Amino acid sequence: MHLHTMNKYLILFLIFPFYLMGQGPVKKITGGLIEGYTSAAGIEIFKGIPFAAPPVGDLRWRAPQPIVAWNGVKSCKDWGPSPMQGKPVPFMYWSQEFLIPEEPISEDCLYLNVWSEAKESSEPRPVLVYIYGGGFLSGGSGCPIYDGEAMAQKGVVFVTLNYRVGVFGFLAHPELSAEANYGTSGNYALLDMIAALKWVQENITQFGGDPNNVTIAGQSAGAFAVSFLTSTPLAKGLFHRAIAQSGGSFVSSPNAQGLSLSSAEEQGLAFAKKALNCNNLAELRTKSAEEILQAPGGLSSPVMDGYVLPKGNREIYQEKMHHDVPMMLGWNKDDLVMGPPQKAADFRAAMEKQFGNKVSAFFEVYPSDTEEEAVQAQHDLGRDQTFGIQGYVWAKTQHQYGQSPVYVYHFNRSLPAHTLATQFGAFHSGEIVYAYNNLHTLDRPWETIDQEIAELMSSYWVNFAKTGDPNGKGLPKWKPFTSKKQKVQLIDERTKSVTLPNRAQLSFLENIWK
Repeated sequence: MHLHTMNKYLILFLIFPFYLMGQGPVKKITGGLIEGYTSAAGIEIFKGIPFAAPPVGDLRWRAPQPIVAWNGVKSCKDWGPSPMQGKPVPFMYWSQEFLIPEEPISEDCLYLNVWSEAKESSEPRPVLVYIYGGGFLSGGSGCPIYDGEAMAQKGVVFVTLNYRVGVFGFLAHPELSAEANYGTSGNYALLDMIAALKWVQENITQFGGDPNNVTIAGQSAGAFAVSFLTSTPLAKGLFHRAIAQSGGSFVSSPNAQGLSLSSAEEQGLAFAKKALNCNNLAELRTKSAEEILQAPGGLSSPVMDGYVLPKGNREIYQEKMHHDVPMMLGWNKDDLVMGPPQKAADFRAAMEKQFGNKVSAFFEVYPSDTEEEAVQAQHDLGRDQTFGIQGYVWAKTQHQYGQSPVYVYHFNRSLPAHTLATQFGAFHSGEIVYAYNNLHTLDRPWETIDQEIAELMSSYWVNFAKTGDPNGKGLPKWKPFTSKKQKVQLIDERTKSVTLPNRAQLSFLENIWK
């Protein structure tokens, strides 16, 4: 090689790192090099990182496949596509900040995002992996309220991930079960989450994260997912703590998740034939994503398939087969998704039909004699039977059959509102911006106390991610939950440890839905 040629390559070798610095932080991960950007606060941000092959074509309704490698440096400065779903439209409590971007939305959606303040890959920081809600029908990691910069500033490496939703994430079908090397179908959404957690194990050191200190966290459907991840043998060793906000699957209540595989396959056959006029899997895979999205009757919930989910969560915990890690879980004072309340007489008649000879005991804990009482009873029951009972039984089950502590919270702060039309109290999802110190992402007339609660909650969350204990200097003491004392952390204008406020109601529901 000529001397001038050698000098040229030497110069390129020397200036290449500085060239990359000028373009943004670059990391080498599974698949190749990626480039992110640095925020004004000094946080390195990478968006739209692929963690699996696009689940399209013949990969539709398959377990996530290995990443397809790329050449050069892949730009990871913008959100990857959100999972296939309908156009995001604000409704009820959920304004635009709670919703995914209007575009792109695609089947090609298996991307994740990382925020980190760490400047050296040898600097191990706790990792918090957040899983969004949306009833397993909608949602995505690109929602403004899931921004990870504030948490990264507090010392964690923050990760958000996408997973397939609706029929794209859960369809079961006999032909799908036959073609899978594990012999079942459905639960692709949960397999996506597991694939993302494996990616974290393989790559998070490049972002300064500690693969031996990973916390999974989720809200609503994301919390249901966290409960399933603590039970599936496929997630063994992939995380070390768990946070569940308003969700879980431990009681066979009217709102419980999880069909048997045979029932799910029957539903999948009916969906294929009746909704899409497809006689086999090959025909299903020729349909466009939009056609499938518009077709009614597709499965959109986890399947007790014997592989991802061998049994129900409660049974797995009782057999001590779950991942026994420190847990933090809770729900909100106004944590409910329901329509207008019924008149007292109509409500009482409905409850008599539902609870039969136990209805007298029901009315003792949910009094409904007057119209005012009936409205409150419906509010409380809506919260308790959907979210409260799951968290309550989960906490009791972990305390009884596990060794690791469980911390329970009640979020009671009514979010300030601009108008009467936006006064929804401590509504479902309202705690998210407090827990991750993201008040700035939601348009509300915040008060000083809200900033204080956000600082408090996010400190609890970060401490828990670091050590498995939310307590820390300057924070109100948070006592672990026990089946006997049932202490919970009441988070409001004054945060304190109290005995579970609606213990009698939840105990009644637990006995009914064992």
